[in-house]
Amino acid sequence: MLTRQEFVKDRNKVFDKVYGALSGLAIGDSFGDASRKQENRVNYAVTTDFNKGASWSTDDTEFALLTAKTIIRCHGKLTTEEVVKSWMEDVVTQDEYKRGGASEIEAANNLRKGLLPPLSGKFNAFHMSDGSSMRIGPVGILCAGDPEEAKRLAEIESSISHYRDGIWGAQAVAAAVSVAMVDGTMDEIIAAAMSAIPEDSWLYHNMTGAFRILEEAGSLLDAWMDLHDYLWTSSWATTAEAIPSAFVCLKAVNKDFRSGVTVAGNFGRDADTIGAVAGVILGAKYGASQMPAHWIEKTRYPTGTCLKFTKGIDIKDFAEKITDIIMEG
Repeated sequence: MLTRQEFVKDRNKVFDKVYGALSGLAIGDSFGDASRKQENRVNYAVTTDFNKGASWSTDDTEFALLTAKTIIRCHGKLTTEEVVKSWMEDVVTQDEYKRGGASEIEAANNLRKGLLPPLSGKFNAFHMSDGSSMRIGPVGILCAGDPEEAKRLAEIESSISHYRDGIWGAQAVAAAVSVAMVDGTMDEIIAAAMSAIPEDSWLYHNMTGAFRILEEAGSLLDAWMDLHDYLWTSSWATTAEAIPSAFVCLKAVNKDFRSGVTVAGNFGRDADTIGAVAGVILGAKYGASQMPAHWIEKTRYPTGTCLKFTKGIDIKDFAEKITDIIMEG
């Protein structure tokens, strides 16, 4: 694993990783959302590629781009005030959110009432959703090689809409991405994620339980049904279900970007978030140069399905801007 100082010596490598992570999130989001659709299941059973139709972005990619936009605007100096400013500009001003996450909609309603973080997240019926984890990837990218800073900034960003497990899930993903950016092994990536999660939390219980099932079964195929039974919650967007699902897929299959995202995207349930989390971590680990080029191009320009401001954004342009911030230190 590289130090941050070693990492930033090569701008081309930094950009490759930044672009890979941002694109990986968008790919995992769209791939997972497509794979769980009934028509794909009828036609293919298991989805292994994008079909000939257009791809689309969901709230996972679009809220992650909101996080990225905030980072770019404040030049990496992320504060609660900066997060609130972005939400006031691009979330609160919308009247409706097609495909919007419940935790984010509730947070927008709280902001309209004058509730600011941390109360906007704490007084939120969906504060344990995976909505914070799906969008936190850009924080981990910014903090390449510094998982402690990733966890600190992830708490700032996620507190606008989440509390407790919802925040810890975001911190786990951000820390994992920060280690993946600097060539961490999968064991190091998972260790960084686990360091963010209190041992008495539901999320920790499910993470360790999922890893135990995988280890005892010996393979993901043999563990597949037991994992689904063990992790199932009554709301499929719960942090304690979706985030362990993503990480157990990563632990089992991580030899390259495509195979890891294919497995995660086909896990079912909240597959767009499971795919997005796996995608941002694997994209950070392998970089855009080792990812399917047609997948990158397929998802390069978000559709604005949830947040209107994201329609037509060039993810590559955002990657260039975040790379500049990392290089300037």
